[in-house]
Amino acid sequence: MSPTPHVLLFPLPMQGPVNCMLKLAELLCISGITVTVLNTDYIHRTLIRHSNVLTRFSSYDNLRFKTISDGLPEDHPRSGQRFLDLFDGMKTVTEPVFREMMVSGCFSFKSDPPVTIIIPDASFSFALDVAEEVGIPLFYFETVSPSALWTYLCLPKLIGAGEVPFNGNDLNVLIKNVPGTETFLRRRDLPSFCRLDDVDNLVTKIIMKEARCVPRAHGLILNTFQALDETVLVHMRKLCPDIYCIGPIHTLYKSLVTTQSSVSNSLWEENATCLSWLDTQVTRSVVYVSIGSMAMMTVEQLFEFWHGLVNSGKPFLWVQRPGSVIGEYDHNLVPKRLIDETKQRGFITTWVPQEAVLAHSAIGGFLTHSGWNSTIESIIEGVPMICWPQNVDQQVNSRFVSEVWKVGIDIKDTCDRGIVEKAVRDVIDVRKTEFIESTRMLAELGGQSVAEDGPSVMDLNRFIKTITTL
Repeated sequence: MSPTPHVLLFPLPMQGPVNCMLKLAELLCISGITVTVLNTDYIHRTLIRHSNVLTRFSSYDNLRFKTISDGLPEDHPRSGQRFLDLFDGMKTVTEPVFREMMVSGCFSFKSDPPVTIIIPDASFSFALDVAEEVGIPLFYFETVSPSALWTYLCLPKLIGAGEVPFNGNDLNVLIKNVPGTETFLRRRDLPSFCRLDDVDNLVTKIIMKEARCVPRAHGLILNTFQALDETVLVHMRKLCPDIYCIGPIHTLYKSLVTTQSSVSNSLWEENATCLSWLDTQVTRSVVYVSIGSMAMMTVEQLFEFWHGLVNSGKPFLWVQRPGSVIGEYDHNLVPKRLIDETKQRGFITTWVPQEAVLAHSAIGGFLTHSGWNSTIESIIEGVPMICWPQNVDQQVNSRFVSEVWKVGIDIKDTCDRGIVEKAVRDVIDVRKTEFIESTRMLAELGGQSVAEDGPSVMDLNRFIKTITTL
C-alpha cells in the first residue's frame, strides 16, 4: 500500500453528485492526499463549458481529471424521461472499461501512483466488485439523503414483508418496515420506484444491488450532519458501522477551503444577474422556484404553478431549466395577466447560482423538487420549503421536511394553482414566524457541525486519518 493514499472519486453523472464529489476532492487535496476525479466524457466537457473547474483546480498539483465513456451517443439528452438510458450505457461500456482501468490500466498497480482508495457513488455497485478483485478499500459516497438511503437499505425487507409493491391504491397507509419512521412514513413517502406494480424493473434492481453492496463497503460517506439525521443514523449504523457524516458539504467546503472566490461546479450557464434583482426586494419576501437538474413538468403543471405564484401576490424567482417542460405551448396564448404580473414581480431564467440565491436575505421560501442538495442547502440557510417531489429520494425528503424537521410544506402528488398559492402565502406570510424559528434552529445546528471541532469536521478528519493509515 502506498504511504500516501491516491483516492479515485467516481461520481454519478448528474449535477448534484458531481458537485458534491468535486467539493470532497478539494477537501482531500488541501489535506495533502492525491486525488483523481473520474467523470464521464460528457460531464467533463459540460463542466469545462460552464464552470471554472479547470482553472480552480489548477492550483493543486495533487489533483487530476480522467474521463470515461458513459456509452451513450453525444447527442443523447441524458436527462428527464431518458435518464435511465444512462444505466444501460454504463452497464455495456463503462463497467468493463472501469474494470480494465483498475486491473491493468491507468489506475492499476502498474500506474504511478496507483489508486489505493476508491470512492464511487453508492449506486455504482459494480465498483465494489472491482475493488474486491484488485484488493483495495472502497468507501461509498451516498449523495441522496440518509433518510432515503435508509429506505433503500430496507427495500429487501419491505418486499419480503409484502409492503412493496403496494397492495391496493391507498397511498396514505403507514409503512411498518423502515425502523424509526413507523409513525409518519406513508406509502406515498417512499421513493418513487416503490409505486411500480412489478419489482422486476431497472430502478428497483439498481437499488436492490445498492442495498446489498453498501453494507459490504469499507465505509460510507454521507452529506449530512449528525443532529439532522440521527433518528435514521442510529438504525443505519447497525448495517453500516463506519459512517462519516461530513455535511453540509458545501458549508464544510466554505469553512475549510480558503481560495473560494467565484466557485462553480455547474453543468449549466448560471445567470447571476438575478442576485442584483434580489437586491431590490424586501427581506424574506421572495419565493425561489426550481425543480433541479432532472425533474420535469408538463405544460399543464407549468401553468398551474404560474397561476399559483401570480395569485399569491408575492415576488418570485423562477428557474425554468432548458428541457424541463414536457410538451410545447404557444407563448402568444399565455394570459396577459400572467405576463404583466411576472414583469412586475417575477424573474424567470434558465439557471442560477443556487447557493448564493438561497443565502440572499430577500429569499423567504423555496418551492423545490426536494432533491437532497437543494434540501440541505435550504436548511443551512434557514429557508422554509414548499416540496413538490418527483423521483428517487425526493418523496422521502419532503416528508422529513414537513413532519420531522417541520421546516416546510409537502404538496406531493398535487399540482393545483390554489394549493400553490396557499403554500406560498403560508411560507411567506401566514406561518412565517413558525418557520423562521424552526429553520433557525436547524441552521444553527448545521453551522455548529462545520465549526472548528464540530462533528462534521471531526468526521472528515477521522476519514482522512482512516484512509492514510490503511
